[in-house]
Amino acid sequence: MRADTNAPAPLCYCEQMYDRNLFTMPACLMSFPGRFILLSAVIGGAALYAPGYACAQDLEPRAYANAPVGMNFILVGYQYSNGALLFDPALPITDANADINLGLIGYVHTLGIAGHSAKVGALLPVADLSGDGYLSGVYRSRVTSGMADPSFYFSINFHGAPALSFKEFKDYRQDTIVGFTFKVTAPLGVYEPSKLINIGTNRWSFKPEFGISRAIGRWVFEGAASAVFYTDNNDFDTGKTRQQDPIYSAQGHVIYTFPGNKWMAVGATYYTGGRTRVDGIRKNDLQDNWRLGFTAAFPVSRQHAIKVIGSGGVSTRTGTDYDSIALVWQYRWTQ
Repeated sequence: MRADTNAPAPLCYCEQMYDRNLFTMPACLMSFPGRFILLSAVIGGAALYAPGYACAQDLEPRAYANAPVGMNFILVGYQYSNGALLFDPALPITDANADINLGLIGYVHTLGIAGHSAKVGALLPVADLSGDGYLSGVYRSRVTSGMADPSFYFSINFHGAPALSFKEFKDYRQDTIVGFTFKVTAPLGVYEPSKLINIGTNRWSFKPEFGISRAIGRWVFEGAASAVFYTDNNDFDTGKTRQQDPIYSAQGHVIYTFPGNKWMAVGATYYTGGRTRVDGIRKNDLQDNWRLGFTAAFPVSRQHAIKVIGSGGVSTRTGTDYDSIALVWQYRWTQ
């Protein structure tokens, strides 16, 4: 079996490790300043990346939570994923399965732009992939490791989350927040054109997203809609051109904050599109899938926090039928 994460592998889910959530509870439940909750993505998920999706199936609770300007976060995480990979439908591959171990390091910084709170971030993932299956009835296996495609993002809240100093944030109370995120994934990961599954994707992806978050007491209700656009991979399967239609997705979350600044979220995402063409020949690989996930966040101290993330496929038309579990440690400091 040859290998290429141009076929969407479950790496994508990790991006939510740095899900841009810099605080883990509504501000009205915090005392200032030591009770700030410090969990951020993928990152962020969903990334690290499922190459074919650029993480269209990420579940990212509290992505638009407000935070004081001038905060910095370092994220270190590990994710394990197991399940089916999506191979090019033209290939006679059956009973495909993969185990993926993924490590990541990320950075997030909060700032203010024209009076609005904003964030910038970057995520660098490294992956080890072991897959097997039957190619034309013959058992094949593939093992590869190396750097996956890094991602960079910018996020700004247009409504309900003004740029505030630490002193001003003391009196902030979340009501309704509306924001926008733009994420770019760069083709810098390990890629072998002769393989059908790789860790890198050999193409750029661009993901605009709009999100809304509404706090009611200890509860937060969120929704987001996004699209992922891809450039062509002009060296797929040794010299072929692989193109992919945009993937459109929507996700929703319900979050509850417990005493002690702990919180838990459950969410669902639906994504569709992403049909591919190889040298102009359209493939029967339209995505039309559902996933469910959970996130639990635990502050350890004023500067340290831990997040546990899990997700699984519920309904899968093509690919992404896998389960993932991740653990993320976060450290924060101020300028």
